[in-house]
Amino acid sequence: MTTEINSEEKAKREDFANLWITTHSNEIPSDSIPFVKQKLEDLPTNRQTTIQALNLKNPVIALLLSLFFGCLGIDRFYNGQIGLGIGKLLTLGGLGLWTIIDWFLIMGAVKKNNLNKLTLVI
Repeated sequence: MTTEINSEEKAKREDFANLWITTHSNEIPSDSIPFVKQKLEDLPTNRQTTIQALNLKNPVIALLLSLFFGCLGIDRFYNGQIGLGIGKLLTLGGLGLWTIIDWFLIMGAVKKNNLNKLTLVI
């Protein structure tokens, strides 16, 4: 059963989508922004609070954790990757090599993980 939404409801959904994208665009991959915006515009108003309550990780914090505590795997624990965090901890960041590689990859990993969380809710 399809229901037509009125222009006022459509405008509210678009405003919500634009505000959410403006606020969280640095926490998801930039190439996925149009997809997320469309999904948010299609989202019923009563489900918007679920999206607002979603706990997304900050990629900059992950990078800082990686720079200062990367050899202990703290950056991977922060991103919710417990197994990789334990592996990184036990190997002292792959004897430093894994730590250096993560300086370049951790922000993308956090953004991808945030996108996965978001798509599960949408």
